[in-house]
Amino acid sequence: MVSKRCKVLVQEELLKLGVQSEYVVVDLGMVEIHKDITDIQLEQLKENLSKEGLEILDDSKSKLIDKIKSLITDLIHSSKEQPKVNYSVYISEQLGYNYNYLANIFSEVKGITIQQFIIIHKIEKAKELLFYDELTLTEIAHRLHYSSVAHLSSQFKKVTGLSPSFYRHIKNKREGVLENL
Repeated sequence: MVSKRCKVLVQEELLKLGVQSEYVVVDLGMVEIHKDITDIQLEQLKENLSKEGLEILDDSKSKLIDKIKSLITDLIHSSKEQPKVNYSVYISEQLGYNYNYLANIFSEVKGITIQQFIIIHKIEKAKELLFYDELTLTEIAHRLHYSSVAHLSSQFKKVTGLSPSFYRHIKNKREGVLENL
């Protein structure tokens, strides 16, 4: 579920099946049912949601997506060095699944590709490194496994709308204003 409309649709379908709202928590991307539902009700729910273009993920797919997100987040935010192999190879080896399978599930559920998720997190890490002002752009690009400063700058601008240099400049200017107060 990726919208409020999806939440409402799931709630309506559960009510049609006789599952009272006091036993249900519906949030974006998940449903918790605090009452046993029959296999027939579950199959009917899957069928009705499928007609609306929604799918019930089994818990193993959900856990796999969480593992992908955690692996990427830990790798980018906790590790000093990025893997020496492509992210796709690294993720596939770490989780023991074919990368195409992982990428398809991730995109289907999250609405973005694994690569887009990686870029978002790399740019967040770049912003953090720029904020602390301890590394040059070249060092940041190297640390985040970019082929060049130009490549980092291009992706940074695409995600934030600002160049890394301008981002650092704005941060420094803000600090100067705060010191003068």
